[in-house]
Amino acid sequence: MTLQQEAVRSTAIQRVSTGRRIKDHLVRGLVYLAFALAVVPLVSVLWLVISNGMARFDLEFLTHSMRGIGARDAGGGAYHAIIGTLEQVLLASLISVPIGLFTAIYLVEYGSGGRLSRAISFFVDVMTGVPSVVAGLFVLAFWILVLGMPYSGWAGAMALSVLMMPTVVRSAEEMLRLVPNDLREASYALGVPKWRTIVKVVLPTAFTGIVTGVMLAIARVAGETAPLLLTVFFTDSINNNPFSGPQMGLPLYVFDQAGRPNDTAIDRAWTGALTLILIVMLLNLAARLIAWWRAPAKGR
Repeated sequence: MTLQQEAVRSTAIQRVSTGRRIKDHLVRGLVYLAFALAVVPLVSVLWLVISNGMARFDLEFLTHSMRGIGARDAGGGAYHAIIGTLEQVLLASLISVPIGLFTAIYLVEYGSGGRLSRAISFFVDVMTGVPSVVAGLFVLAFWILVLGMPYSGWAGAMALSVLMMPTVVRSAEEMLRLVPNDLREASYALGVPKWRTIVKVVLPTAFTGIVTGVMLAIARVAGETAPLLLTVFFTDSINNNPFSGPQMGLPLYVFDQAGRPNDTAIDRAWTGALTLILIVMLLNLAARLIAWWRAPAKGR
Protein backbone atom coordinates (compact mmCIF):
# COMPACT_ATOMS: atom_id res chain seq x y z
CA MET A 1 0.00 0.00 0.00
CA THR A 2 1.45 3.35 -1.05
CA LEU A 3 1.73 6.36 1.22
CA GLN A 4 -1.08 8.09 -0.70
CA GLN A 5 -3.44 5.16 -0.25
CA GLU A 6 -2.56 4.99 3.41
CA ALA A 7 -3.31 8.68 3.83
CA VAL A 8 -6.69 8.30 2.07
CA ARG A 9 -7.57 5.35 4.27
CA SER A 10 -6.58 7.22 7.43
CA THR A 11 -8.69 10.22 6.40
CA ALA A 12 -11.74 7.99 5.76
CA ILE A 13 -11.35 6.28 9.14
CA GLN A 14 -11.05 9.67 10.84
CA ARG A 15 -14.23 10.90 9.14
CA VAL A 16 -16.12 7.80 10.22
CA SER A 17 -14.80 8.12 13.78
CA THR A 18 -15.77 11.79 13.90
CA GLY A 19 -19.29 10.98 12.71
CA ARG A 20 -19.67 8.25 15.30
CA ARG A 21 -18.46 10.57 18.05
CA ILE A 22 -20.97 13.24 17.01
CA LYS A 23 -23.80 10.70 17.00
CA ASP A 24 -22.66 9.34 20.35
CA HIS A 25 -22.62 12.81 21.93
CA LEU A 26 -25.99 13.64 20.38
CA VAL A 27 -27.67 10.49 21.68
CA ARG A 28 -26.05 10.89 25.09
CA GLY A 29 -27.34 14.47 25.27
CA LEU A 30 -30.85 13.30 24.39
CA VAL A 31 -30.68 10.64 27.11
CA TYR A 32 -29.57 13.20 29.69
CA LEU A 33 -32.34 15.56 28.56
CA ALA A 34 -34.96 12.82 28.87
CA PHE A 35 -33.67 11.96 32.34
CA ALA A 36 -33.85 15.62 33.39
CA LEU A 37 -37.41 15.94 32.07
CA ALA A 38 -38.41 12.83 34.01
CA VAL A 39 -36.76 14.02 37.23
CA VAL A 40 -38.13 17.57 37.19
CA PRO A 41 -41.75 16.60 38.09
CA LEU A 42 -40.53 14.23 40.80
CA VAL A 43 -38.26 16.84 42.36
CA SER A 44 -40.96 19.52 42.15
CA VAL A 45 -43.52 17.27 43.86
CA LEU A 46 -41.07 16.32 46.60
CA TRP A 47 -40.09 19.95 47.14
CA LEU A 48 -43.74 21.04 47.28
CA VAL A 49 -44.68 18.32 49.79
CA ILE A 50 -41.61 18.88 51.98
CA SER A 51 -41.84 22.67 52.01
CA ASN A 52 -45.55 22.64 52.89
CA GLY A 53 -45.49 19.57 55.13
CA MET A 54 -42.74 20.70 57.49
CA ALA A 55 -45.08 23.32 58.98
CA ARG A 56 -46.84 20.69 61.13
CA PHE A 57 -44.28 17.89 61.15
CA ASP A 58 -43.71 17.69 64.89
CA LEU A 59 -44.08 15.29 67.81
CA GLU A 60 -47.70 16.28 68.42
CA PHE A 61 -48.65 15.40 64.85
CA LEU A 62 -47.04 11.96 65.14
CA THR A 63 -48.43 11.09 68.59
CA HIS A 64 -51.96 12.55 68.65
CA SER A 65 -55.19 11.80 66.82
CA MET A 66 -57.97 14.12 65.68
CA ARG A 67 -60.35 13.12 68.46
CA GLY A 68 -61.90 16.24 70.00
CA ILE A 69 -60.32 18.56 67.41
CA GLY A 70 -62.82 20.80 65.63
CA ALA A 71 -62.84 21.60 61.94
CA ARG A 72 -61.10 24.95 62.50
CA ASP A 73 -59.07 24.06 65.60
CA ALA A 74 -55.31 24.01 65.53
CA GLY A 75 -53.35 21.00 66.76
CA GLY A 76 -54.29 17.41 66.29
CA GLY A 77 -52.29 14.78 64.46
CA ALA A 78 -52.29 11.66 62.34
CA TYR A 79 -51.29 8.97 64.82
CA HIS A 80 -54.53 7.07 64.25
CA ALA A 81 -54.02 7.26 60.48
CA ILE A 82 -50.38 6.11 60.71
CA ILE A 83 -51.40 3.07 62.78
CA GLY A 84 -54.19 2.30 60.31
CA THR A 85 -51.94 2.54 57.24
CA LEU A 86 -49.23 0.33 58.77
CA GLU A 87 -51.73 -2.34 59.82
CA GLN A 88 -53.66 -2.29 56.54
CA VAL A 89 -50.53 -2.52 54.40
CA LEU A 90 -49.13 -5.28 56.62
CA LEU A 91 -52.33 -7.33 56.32
CA ALA A 92 -52.48 -6.74 52.57
CA SER A 93 -48.87 -7.94 52.27
CA LEU A 94 -49.60 -11.05 54.34
CA ILE A 95 -52.42 -11.88 51.93
CA SER A 96 -50.86 -11.02 48.59
CA VAL A 97 -47.16 -11.88 48.97
CA PRO A 98 -47.57 -15.65 49.64
CA ILE A 99 -50.28 -16.02 46.99
CA GLY A 100 -48.31 -13.99 44.46
CA LEU A 101 -45.05 -15.82 45.16
CA PHE A 102 -46.63 -19.28 44.90
CA THR A 103 -48.33 -18.24 41.66
CA ALA A 104 -45.03 -17.05 40.20
CA ILE A 105 -43.32 -20.29 41.23
CA TYR A 106 -46.02 -22.32 39.51
CA LEU A 107 -45.83 -20.26 36.31
CA VAL A 108 -42.04 -20.52 36.08
CA GLU A 109 -41.25 -23.95 37.52
CA TYR A 110 -44.36 -26.06 36.87
CA GLY A 111 -46.56 -24.33 34.28
CA SER A 112 -44.45 -25.02 31.18
CA GLY A 113 -46.87 -23.19 28.89
CA GLY A 114 -49.91 -25.31 29.74
CA ARG A 115 -53.51 -24.17 29.52
CA LEU A 116 -53.75 -23.46 33.23
CA SER A 117 -50.58 -21.35 33.24
CA ARG A 118 -51.79 -19.38 30.21
CA ALA A 119 -55.15 -18.78 31.91
CA ILE A 120 -53.41 -17.63 35.09
CA SER A 121 -51.14 -15.29 33.13
CA PHE A 122 -54.16 -13.86 31.33
CA PHE A 123 -56.03 -13.13 34.58
CA VAL A 124 -52.89 -11.63 36.14
CA ASP A 125 -52.64 -9.28 33.18
CA VAL A 126 -56.30 -8.37 33.59
CA MET A 127 -55.84 -7.70 37.30
CA THR A 128 -52.87 -5.46 36.54
CA GLY A 129 -55.15 -3.07 34.68
CA VAL A 130 -58.04 -3.12 37.16
CA PRO A 131 -58.72 0.40 38.55
CA SER A 132 -58.29 0.72 42.30
CA VAL A 133 -61.91 1.80 42.79
CA VAL A 134 -63.06 -1.51 41.26
CA ALA A 135 -61.13 -3.43 43.91
CA GLY A 136 -62.84 -1.35 46.58
CA LEU A 137 -66.25 -1.90 45.00
CA PHE A 138 -65.64 -5.65 44.89
CA VAL A 139 -64.88 -5.85 48.62
CA LEU A 140 -67.72 -3.45 49.41
CA ALA A 141 -70.24 -5.53 47.46
CA PHE A 142 -69.13 -8.97 48.61
CA TRP A 143 -67.73 -8.48 52.10
CA ILE A 144 -69.83 -5.61 53.45
CA LEU A 145 -73.13 -5.68 51.54
CA VAL A 146 -73.58 -9.41 50.85
CA LEU A 147 -71.95 -10.90 53.96
CA GLY A 148 -72.96 -8.00 56.19
CA MET A 149 -69.49 -7.41 57.64
CA PRO A 150 -68.68 -3.98 59.11
CA TYR A 151 -66.37 -1.34 57.72
CA SER A 152 -62.88 -2.15 58.99
CA GLY A 153 -59.19 -2.03 58.28
CA TRP A 154 -59.38 -5.71 57.31
CA ALA A 155 -61.81 -4.90 54.51
CA GLY A 156 -59.44 -2.20 53.27
CA ALA A 157 -56.52 -4.63 53.44
CA MET A 158 -58.41 -7.12 51.27
CA ALA A 159 -59.04 -4.42 48.67
CA LEU A 160 -55.37 -3.42 48.72
CA SER A 161 -54.28 -7.04 48.38
CA VAL A 162 -56.25 -7.33 45.12
CA LEU A 163 -54.12 -4.49 43.77
CA MET A 164 -50.86 -5.90 45.16
CA MET A 165 -51.14 -9.45 43.83
CA PRO A 166 -50.47 -8.85 40.11
CA THR A 167 -47.44 -6.68 40.86
CA VAL A 168 -45.99 -9.34 43.17
CA VAL A 169 -46.69 -12.10 40.64
CA ARG A 170 -45.08 -10.30 37.70
CA SER A 171 -42.03 -9.09 39.59
CA ALA A 172 -41.39 -12.47 41.23
CA GLU A 173 -41.95 -14.25 37.91
CA GLU A 174 -39.35 -12.11 36.16
CA MET A 175 -36.82 -12.61 38.96
CA LEU A 176 -37.31 -16.39 38.93
CA ARG A 177 -36.82 -16.51 35.16
CA LEU A 178 -33.48 -14.72 35.58
CA VAL A 179 -32.10 -17.57 37.68
CA PRO A 180 -29.77 -19.58 35.38
CA ASN A 181 -30.99 -23.05 34.48
CA ASP A 182 -27.47 -24.33 35.14
CA LEU A 183 -28.09 -23.91 38.87
CA ARG A 184 -31.26 -25.98 38.68
CA GLU A 185 -29.61 -28.67 36.56
CA ALA A 186 -26.63 -28.88 38.92
CA SER A 187 -29.01 -29.39 41.83
CA TYR A 188 -30.98 -32.05 39.95
CA ALA A 189 -27.73 -33.82 39.04
CA LEU A 190 -26.98 -34.19 42.74
CA GLY A 191 -30.32 -35.89 43.27
CA VAL A 192 -32.04 -32.96 44.96
CA PRO A 193 -35.86 -32.97 44.52
CA LYS A 194 -37.43 -30.17 42.54
CA TRP A 195 -39.25 -28.61 45.49
CA ARG A 196 -36.05 -28.54 47.53
CA THR A 197 -34.16 -27.04 44.58
CA ILE A 198 -36.72 -24.25 44.42
CA VAL A 199 -36.52 -23.60 48.15
CA LYS A 200 -32.75 -23.89 48.58
CA VAL A 201 -31.39 -22.70 45.21
CA VAL A 202 -33.90 -20.74 43.13
CA LEU A 203 -35.57 -18.59 45.78
CA PRO A 204 -32.35 -17.53 47.57
CA THR A 205 -30.82 -16.55 44.23
CA ALA A 206 -33.84 -14.42 43.29
CA PHE A 207 -34.45 -13.15 46.83
CA THR A 208 -33.14 -9.60 46.27
CA GLY A 209 -35.28 -9.05 43.19
CA ILE A 210 -38.35 -10.53 44.86
CA VAL A 211 -37.98 -8.19 47.82
CA THR A 212 -37.67 -5.23 45.45
CA GLY A 213 -40.84 -6.30 43.67
CA VAL A 214 -42.72 -6.63 46.95
CA MET A 215 -41.66 -3.12 47.95
CA LEU A 216 -42.86 -1.79 44.59
CA ALA A 217 -46.22 -3.42 45.28
CA ILE A 218 -46.36 -1.88 48.75
CA ALA A 219 -45.51 1.54 47.38
CA ARG A 220 -48.22 1.00 44.75
CA VAL A 221 -50.99 0.49 47.31
CA ALA A 222 -49.79 2.58 50.28
CA GLY A 223 -51.20 5.78 48.78
CA GLU A 224 -54.47 4.37 47.42
CA THR A 225 -57.52 6.30 48.58
CA ALA A 226 -60.46 4.97 46.55
CA PRO A 227 -60.49 1.41 48.02
CA LEU A 228 -60.28 2.79 51.56
CA LEU A 229 -63.09 5.25 50.97
CA LEU A 230 -65.41 2.33 50.20
CA THR A 231 -64.24 -0.20 52.80
CA VAL A 232 -62.62 1.48 55.80
CA PHE A 233 -64.67 4.66 56.35
CA PHE A 234 -63.61 7.70 58.40
CA THR A 235 -62.83 8.03 62.09
CA ASP A 236 -61.00 10.59 64.22
CA SER A 237 -60.22 8.10 66.98
CA ILE A 238 -57.41 5.60 67.41
CA ASN A 239 -58.43 2.07 66.45
CA ASN A 240 -55.65 -0.47 66.95
CA ASN A 241 -57.88 -3.39 65.94
CA PRO A 242 -58.17 -3.58 62.13
CA PHE A 243 -60.84 -6.30 62.40
CA SER A 244 -63.40 -4.21 64.25
CA GLY A 245 -64.89 -0.85 63.29
CA PRO A 246 -63.76 1.98 61.02
CA GLN A 247 -60.04 2.65 60.90
CA MET A 248 -58.35 5.70 59.43
CA GLY A 249 -55.50 5.57 56.92
CA LEU A 250 -53.06 8.24 55.82
CA PRO A 251 -54.52 8.54 52.29
CA LEU A 252 -57.99 9.00 53.83
CA TYR A 253 -56.55 11.46 56.34
CA VAL A 254 -55.01 13.58 53.58
CA PHE A 255 -58.24 13.42 51.56
CA ASP A 256 -60.33 14.43 54.57
CA GLN A 257 -58.12 17.30 55.71
CA ALA A 258 -57.55 18.68 52.21
CA GLY A 259 -61.31 19.03 51.78
CA ARG A 260 -61.72 21.28 54.81
CA PRO A 261 -61.80 25.04 54.04
CA ASN A 262 -59.17 26.32 56.48
CA ASP A 263 -55.40 26.67 56.57
CA THR A 264 -54.83 24.49 59.64
CA ALA A 265 -56.50 21.50 57.97
CA ILE A 266 -54.57 22.10 54.75
CA ASP A 267 -51.31 22.11 56.74
CA ARG A 268 -52.28 18.79 58.32
CA ALA A 269 -53.01 17.37 54.86
CA TRP A 270 -49.57 18.37 53.57
CA THR A 271 -47.90 16.89 56.63
CA GLY A 272 -49.90 13.68 56.22
CA ALA A 273 -48.65 13.38 52.64
CA LEU A 274 -45.08 13.95 53.82
CA THR A 275 -45.49 11.30 56.51
CA LEU A 276 -46.78 8.80 53.96
CA ILE A 277 -43.77 9.43 51.70
CA LEU A 278 -41.39 8.98 54.64
CA ILE A 279 -43.05 5.69 55.64
CA VAL A 280 -42.70 4.31 52.11
CA MET A 281 -39.07 5.44 51.99
CA LEU A 282 -38.31 3.80 55.34
CA LEU A 283 -39.94 0.56 54.23
CA ASN A 284 -37.87 0.58 51.04
CA LEU A 285 -34.71 1.25 53.03
CA ALA A 286 -35.50 -1.63 55.37
CA ALA A 287 -36.14 -3.92 52.41
CA ARG A 288 -32.83 -2.91 50.84
CA LEU A 289 -30.99 -3.68 54.07
CA ILE A 290 -32.67 -7.08 54.34
CA ALA A 291 -31.88 -7.87 50.72
CA TRP A 292 -28.24 -6.85 51.21
CA TRP A 293 -27.98 -8.93 54.37
CA ARG A 294 -29.43 -12.01 52.66
CA ALA A 295 -27.62 -11.55 49.34
CA PRO A 296 -25.54 -14.63 48.35
CA ALA A 297 -22.57 -12.45 47.35
CA LYS A 298 -22.45 -10.47 50.61
CA GLY A 299 -19.03 -10.28 52.09
CA ARG A 300 -17.12 -11.12 48.90
